[in-house]
Amino acid sequence: MTPTTTPPHTPAIDSAAGMKLIGRYFPKLTDSQRRQFEALGALYDHWNGMVNVISRKDIGNLYGHHILHSLAIARFLTPQPGTEFMDLGTGGGFPGIPLAIMWPQCSFHLIDRIGKKVNVARQVAQAIGLDNVTFQHGDAAECRRRFDYVVSRAVTDLDKLLPMARRSIAPRGRNKLPNGLICLKGGDLRQEITGAGASDALEVPLSDWFAEEFFATKKLIYKPL
Repeated sequence: MTPTTTPPHTPAIDSAAGMKLIGRYFPKLTDSQRRQFEALGALYDHWNGMVNVISRKDIGNLYGHHILHSLAIARFLTPQPGTEFMDLGTGGGFPGIPLAIMWPQCSFHLIDRIGKKVNVARQVAQAIGLDNVTFQHGDAAECRRRFDYVVSRAVTDLDKLLPMARRSIAPRGRNKLPNGLICLKGGDLRQEITGAGASDALEVPLSDWFAEEFFATKKLIYKPL
């Protein structure tokens, strides 16, 4: 007799605990924003069962490791209304969807080469009523629009990321912070920054903003372009 195997268990997402975590660092959310953030738990639990956009071992950490991590950019920047963002290599919608919830007065274009992941992000955005996001399945080089900022989260090394971002940046900005790349990465980035010729990049430890152990090695990199 062939032994049966138990399918891997997907940890339950505790949306209440997740919202408590988000509220600790962003206490001034509107009721609409709270509802949208809270809905992400059930939506990603559902879609991740069909399309693996987040590691199944990590889906239980959705709010800390993915949503709050994405929102580090909202601790760094307060954009003017009408600011336009490209989320390069969005995967299942990070950091674009959390930032679109946080900044409903801005617009976000989420792009990824993997169509099924883009579809998850689109379905999640539609389910929570986000109307400030658009989506593209393909390469950033195929996008003819220009943006104030390109954002990304753990996509690729800076020497590859910077040329992709540079061609997508608008020549004129509307914010005090010059247009450029804002990306979330981890580890010791000194060699990567030097190798990319980005000596003027700003490196901010996320532990400056968030107390959780997960953020001890995480960084935000800003490079004006």
